[in-house]
Amino acid sequence: MSRFKWRKWNNILHRDIGYLAVGLTIVFAISGIAVNHVDSWNPNFNIEYQNIAIAPFDGKNADRAVAYVLSSLNIKEEPRSTFRPSRERLNIYLDKQTIEINLFTGKGRREIVQERVLLHDMNYLHLNHAKKWWTWFSDLYAVALLFLAISGMFVLKGKNGLSGRGKWLTGLGLFIPIVFILIYKYF
Repeated sequence: MSRFKWRKWNNILHRDIGYLAVGLTIVFAISGIAVNHVDSWNPNFNIEYQNIAIAPFDGKNADRAVAYVLSSLNIKEEPRSTFRPSRERLNIYLDKQTIEINLFTGKGRREIVQERVLLHDMNYLHLNHAKKWWTWFSDLYAVALLFLAISGMFVLKGKNGLSGRGKWLTGLGLFIPIVFILIYKYF
């Protein structure tokens, strides 16, 4: 009767689950770095501002102001909404841009919003905006990462394994988040 070779199966499962996790780990890592710096930039959208100038609007027919501005800027899109905060100011909200203009001077600003290629989609998944099945899939991925963390401690034996330097590195890996929690939450 042969003995169950747990280390052999640990290494096989660690390797194969690790390969399965590569793609998701890349997505979550890139998105995580991007979202960590949300105070410095918008990780989902690239926002461009342009100064604009058109001929001043005579203001006689306020209902024509929106059509006049859009025509002057050669925009054929129907606005989602408009807002006139004062007699001379007009805001036009389109699908991916906003126009703010002073009708009396013809000067204004155009804000153009575009999704960041790939990064917007990675953040969509990472922040679980998809919900539904993605939640369960992400939970499975989290369980896989937990397994990889635990099984990885037992891949090597001896001085390079958990009984050697592995215990110090594992301890350091546990110690670092504890220090940050203590610093940021309690001091």
